[in-house]
Amino acid sequence: MEAATVIVVPAPMVTTPPPPQHKLLELKASFAPAAKLSPARKAKPTKKKLAGGCGGYVLEDVPHLTDYLPELKSFPNPLQDHPAYSVVKQYFVNPDDTVAKKIVVHKSSARGTHFRRAGPRQRVYFQPGEVTAAIVTCGGLCPGLNTVIRELVCGLHDMYGVSSVFGIEGGYKGFYARNTVELTPRSVNDIHKRGGTVLGTSRGGQDTAKIVDSIQDRGINQVYIIGGDGSQKGAASIHEEVQRRGLKCAVVGVPKTIDNDIAIIDKSFGFDTAVEEAQRAINAAHVEAESAENGIGVVKLMGRNSGFIAMYATLASRDVDCCLIPESPFYLDGKGGLLEFVEKRLRDNGHMVIVVAEGAGQDLIAKSMHFADIHDASGNKLLLDVGLWLSQKIKEHFKKKLNFPITLKYIDPTYMIRAVPSNASDNVYCSLLAHSALHGAMAGYTGFTVAPVNGRHAYIPFYRITEKQNKVVITDRMWARVLCSTNQPCFLSHEDVERARQDEEEPHVPLVEGETNSLLVKSPPMCNGNGYLCNGVA
Repeated sequence: MEAATVIVVPAPMVTTPPPPQHKLLELKASFAPAAKLSPARKAKPTKKKLAGGCGGYVLEDVPHLTDYLPELKSFPNPLQDHPAYSVVKQYFVNPDDTVAKKIVVHKSSARGTHFRRAGPRQRVYFQPGEVTAAIVTCGGLCPGLNTVIRELVCGLHDMYGVSSVFGIEGGYKGFYARNTVELTPRSVNDIHKRGGTVLGTSRGGQDTAKIVDSIQDRGINQVYIIGGDGSQKGAASIHEEVQRRGLKCAVVGVPKTIDNDIAIIDKSFGFDTAVEEAQRAINAAHVEAESAENGIGVVKLMGRNSGFIAMYATLASRDVDCCLIPESPFYLDGKGGLLEFVEKRLRDNGHMVIVVAEGAGQDLIAKSMHFADIHDASGNKLLLDVGLWLSQKIKEHFKKKLNFPITLKYIDPTYMIRAVPSNASDNVYCSLLAHSALHGAMAGYTGFTVAPVNGRHAYIPFYRITEKQNKVVITDRMWARVLCSTNQPCFLSHEDVERARQDEEEPHVPLVEGETNSLLVKSPPMCNGNGYLCNGVA
């Protein structure tokens, strides 16, 4: 029988320390200011670490400090002597544990893509006394930011004995434009009870060379970046420059977006709180609409490119008559249009509530107002107020109707929702994210984002969560549940549905860049018991 083809890029094994050579010097001493050549040199993109195994198994691994510092020493994890974890049966994660990207498959399906499971390892690559950690928050506000900051600080201190943790104020710009603020368990003790971020935040300011210069000068060797997809792209650039300079510095991302639009992960922190707070606005709109003759309540919720908050808030409320999201096009006039539906619902029920995501209907508004595209500092397209526009269009429509008076109330709770503290569910979630992040950094992993995938926390390469955004699939059962709940028309043409189905299909990710499926297993797979293919030779 022909031997199986092997295509493996082995992931670093952290259970056995590398052979000891010379002791690394302190960061401040070993990297002199003369090494600041970054403005003239562009960092090479980090190569994907991919490994193949039985039945189409692919591990998309994350970088490790030993990839470019092979002589780095490892140490026993201090958690093994921690009294809180002495009773835990198996606290350290098995080095071969992975998390499947997809868990619902057909019986003949390949095993598919996996990510490295998050959690503490038996060996770490930082001693507590040498760690200088920095935490930065970037982008817009989101419930739970302070909780993540608190748990990073307390987790590093309580679990690993790290006492040198600093906050970077004002987002990425703070690395080179602001002083750092010392963070201790005492100073962050009750910040989780407040909304916003105690470190401040900003959009843009991504000057990678200056940021890494600051990291190098201050002797920082662990950087925790809390932000959305734009901030994670910045984190990837920082990691690449850190690696190019050969710095012993772990760069870790904690994904943050209230819109829940980060790909791969189950959900982002703050989303549950946002949906819960959105209920207040929907309830108020329903009371106003129900109390007036032909009352209409219009509620605009967050959702620049993804309508998850609007969708889940609609399902949770059950008082919504129509939900409009960016992924599902709609039209106003003519047979089957939104205005015809509004009129019918008012005649039937005497009132109605419309929930609209902020990114919905932007093409319709731009056409009617001849508006040119403008972008903010993060590269996001500035949106026109769809709530005000829709309210005006509804009013104009009913002005033409004799003996059909309406009362319309428009509610925009956007910034109220962003500014609230996280609820109990998100507080627990933020704690798990922070702990998984610091466990990965201490174990020497870098260049990754931590988040749950199918209920299990995993380390995900930066490129995987920045290559596209997560969006509501309008051909999925969840959106069908919304339509059943509201009894609204879908407003979609056959072409819209086909386009949505095509967008839903994921392109195949080759095992090694530039290679295709034909380079995977060409003969019956033979497994060596460790999840990798062998060639059949004993």
